[in-house]
Amino acid sequence: MSAPTADPLRTAVTRASWRVPGRIEVFGKHTDYAGGNVLGCAASQAVTAVARPLTNRDAAGVGLLARSAAFDGHLALVPDTDPGLPPGHWGRYVTTAWNRLRANFGELPAAELTFSSDLPLASGMSSSSALVVALALALADLAGLRDGELWASELGDDRLAWASYLASVENGSTFRSLEGQAGVGTRGGSEDHTGMLCSLPGRLGQFGFDPVAHHRHVPLPDGYVFVIAVSGVSAEKTGAALADYNRASDAIAASLARWNEATGRADRSLAAAVRSAPDAVARLMAAVGDEALRTRVDHFVQESELFVPAAADALERGDLAGFGAVSADSQLLAEALLGNQVPETVALAASARQLGAAAASAFGAGFGGSVWALVPRADAEGFAAAWLERYTRDFPARAATASTIVTEADRAAEPVVSRVSV
Repeated sequence: MSAPTADPLRTAVTRASWRVPGRIEVFGKHTDYAGGNVLGCAASQAVTAVARPLTNRDAAGVGLLARSAAFDGHLALVPDTDPGLPPGHWGRYVTTAWNRLRANFGELPAAELTFSSDLPLASGMSSSSALVVALALALADLAGLRDGELWASELGDDRLAWASYLASVENGSTFRSLEGQAGVGTRGGSEDHTGMLCSLPGRLGQFGFDPVAHHRHVPLPDGYVFVIAVSGVSAEKTGAALADYNRASDAIAASLARWNEATGRADRSLAAAVRSAPDAVARLMAAVGDEALRTRVDHFVQESELFVPAAADALERGDLAGFGAVSADSQLLAEALLGNQVPETVALAASARQLGAAAASAFGAGFGGSVWALVPRADAEGFAAAWLERYTRDFPARAATASTIVTEADRAAEPVVSRVSV
């Protein structure tokens, strides 16, 4: 379909700003893009995007001028012109999201976009997805897209739909009538975007995917917070970790293809295949054949279908010890079957439990990134210091880039400044 023309009557906005938190994937390692279950929450740390009309253009024809406090210089985007950015550059996310909005909703008013963040980059807390969500919502408000008919018909006020669409912006897929185009290179799902847009303070959300669905929110124990240890091993999904990330995703796609061929079915996701019959897992294992694929399927089934609901059930009945036991099992399975752990994250998860954390596990895409630990709020700062000290002693090469963060299970994305029409 051809892109509609933006309505100039809906573009008279002086400023639009969104604060979008990072997310903590508590359970659900590499399950969302397979249609599986995830248990997670928003973090207290966030990316904020401020969009204003671009009135003083640095160069003729500039459609978007973007700046980030985390990087020197600026990014000047011209419509239909490739900026030639290298893999891993933060501007690739900006360019991808801006081009997708223009393709789906029509030309946008020239804008200046400024990012600020207290969310660590490439840490596994999805700073890149937070940037995409913040950018898209700030530009949508600046352009008045959320007042338009197309947004109303395809996305409305449904944050689950927003999450699915913004995930499609990253992975390049089509969402409903909003046609896809080149994404950032990762073939991921919408877990990150859902956690950012649909979380509740003090609770963990259990969501399913393909299509995205909210199952329940369960309370964290009173007085407990997360301490995040950032390993210092970069987990940039469009950089060095891209091939490893996509290898895990491709194994799911290959397994599903073999299942559908063997059974004559047309299941959209591995989760749908697993849930199709009582003996589906055994038949799926026989259909995939290849040992590497069988290992990938085994991990998915246990993480998605067993660990996520078991962890949520434990919190619902106030069983913190049971929750901790599931976290230990999830970590061990990631090390043994998923293969997305590095020595640093393995050591951090083990030392967190040794230091008295009620539960702990690595999270995110893996191949670096972060580990969460659940501890009493009163002990959090001391625990964080001891955890980091032990880690940097054992991995001195990571001392310059490792850090710890104390965070609540916090609120979802929100506009910072109400839209003001001229």
